[in-house]
Amino acid sequence: MKRHATAVWNGSGKEGNGVLTTQSGVLSNTQYSFNSRFAEGIGTNPEELIAAAHAGCFAMKLSFVLGAAGFTAESLEATAHINLDTAQGKITESHLVLKAKVPGIGKEKFDECVADAKANCPISLLLNAAISIEAELSA
Repeated sequence: MKRHATAVWNGSGKEGNGVLTTQSGVLSNTQYSFNSRFAEGIGTNPEELIAAAHAGCFAMKLSFVLGAAGFTAESLEATAHINLDTAQGKITESHLVLKAKVPGIGKEKFDECVADAKANCPISLLLNAAISIEAELSA
């Protein structure tokens, strides 16, 4: 399976601007710029998109891991916080925060499933960064 997205950038790094378009059309000429990446400008940025990809991938992988263990999640809310170290010019961390409702699962089995999903979701495997997690299981 292959997916694609296109970025078009015009102008210099600081004064220029660009648009992003995804294969699905969810993003269609979506604006991004220096300000949307490094300040509070209007538009998206690569790190925000990586955060969305990591949160979504992790939640889906956890759902599969739980299913293989005989559990079905009532809800999984995952948020990824991406840290772009501008001095190093690289993403250094993705911190996942999970709030989960999984009927019938014990804390030990839940933690085991979370660790598996964190280590093995395709986006975790892609990232060359530290990956940390806070996981909360509610009744």
